[in-house]
Amino acid sequence: MIRIFYRQGKEILLTQSQTEFATISKENVLWIDLQDPSGEEKRAAEDFLGTKIQNRGQAEEIETSSRFYETAGYIFANTNFLSPTGDEMSMDPVSFILTKHTLTTLREIPIRSFDLLRNKIQARPDLFPDGFHIFVEIIDKRVDLDADIVELVSQDTSQFSKRINQQEDINEEFLLDINQLQENAMLVRENVVDKQRILGNVLKSDLFPDSLDKKFSIILQDIASLINHINFSFERLEYLQDTVVGMINLEQNRIMKTFTLISLLLMPATLIASFYGMNVKLPFDGFRWMWLVILGVMAILVTALVWVFRKKKFM
Repeated sequence: MIRIFYRQGKEILLTQSQTEFATISKENVLWIDLQDPSGEEKRAAEDFLGTKIQNRGQAEEIETSSRFYETAGYIFANTNFLSPTGDEMSMDPVSFILTKHTLTTLREIPIRSFDLLRNKIQARPDLFPDGFHIFVEIIDKRVDLDADIVELVSQDTSQFSKRINQQEDINEEFLLDINQLQENAMLVRENVVDKQRILGNVLKSDLFPDSLDKKFSIILQDIASLINHINFSFERLEYLQDTVVGMINLEQNRIMKTFTLISLLLMPATLIASFYGMNVKLPFDGFRWMWLVILGVMAILVTALVWVFRKKKFM
């Protein structure tokens, strides 16, 4: 799918046909949005822009030279947009191509911030004189959504902390839940830092208009704040993980201690029972009530051991 936003007089119009490129001048095209485009749509956009558009494989590369680079008259930037999917995070690559007048975006799936911006562009065309203003608006909305994700991670971390304080369901499954939340926090931090690096490079470009410096600087400050917040959440999760591991170890040690004490308490009685269970001639075999005497000796030994263990504070 292709969406072309172009200026006509004071209005910004939308067309979804690549054939319209032939009737629109480059100066009037503000945004070319390619969502899972066909080969024909992509080639038409490339011919109109006069440059190649990256494919999905190139957009997902992690090298700095692939995430951002600049050529004569073009800025190429790749980043990922995060979205919660159940207990995990999905990463959707988005490519940006910026020229003096036009923004081109390439993505595979629908993205909510893009759909919201489409309505705003047509409702307030005076706010978007060129593609850079649209780019800044996309990033601004994306940072707001990232802030929501960071807040969600923080809330889940607080819930885990409450469960630990109340000693509720502290087991291996709970430890795995904390580990999954740590993975999500790392993905969020990685994604936000990636945006910070890319936006810093865009801000240094000669193509970037000076009129947007102030707003861009505010976005970078917001990103720095998000990084600090997610770092704190990650450190807190590490602390919670260590606490849960310690509590699980204490519980396992308590169980082992109980089994050990029971074994030690029964050991003298077991020894006497084993001794009198031998098929040989033993003293007092003919005594009618000898089994009561043996039971009494066993009880005395167990009681004595309990007294010793309590005195030594073993139990």
